[in-house]
Amino acid sequence: MDSIYHTITLRFLAEPSDVNFGGKVHGGSVMKWIDQAGYTCAANWSGQYAVTVYVGGIRFFKPIAIGDLVEINASIIYTGNTSMHISIDVFAGNPRQQQKQKTTHCVMVFAAVDDQGKTVAVPKWTPRTENEIKMETYAKKLMDLRKDIDEEMKPYM
Repeated sequence: MDSIYHTITLRFLAEPSDVNFGGKVHGGSVMKWIDQAGYTCAANWSGQYAVTVYVGGIRFFKPIAIGDLVEINASIIYTGNTSMHISIDVFAGNPRQQQKQKTTHCVMVFAAVDDQGKTVAVPKWTPRTENEIKMETYAKKLMDLRKDIDEEMKPYM
């Protein structure tokens, strides 16, 4: 599969309907955008409907102002048999200026499913650049950490 399909970018303006009580963009709005970008990346890569399996380590660095140009970059960083690990970075800034600041980061895992909701195989993603290799290593480390987290959460599930 062509490597151009392993990444997508969504861009739009933060609207007044996205505002929270503090006058900035609501974190829930950002989480919705992250899920939309992750889904788009996963569906584009797999050619299948994809469901969110995991969202981890979401980190809000800076608030997003109403009227900011928001850019969400989603990239495949690891594929399993049926799963796709996607790194999501959110950037925002004044649309009259070129410079945007990173506001949010997380990693999501999606599974490709068929029309009956059964998981299906996804194309293997192979990192080619130094940065892609680094991101795949990052995804594998997070997988190991999730195993520990899952074990800790068992009594509460």
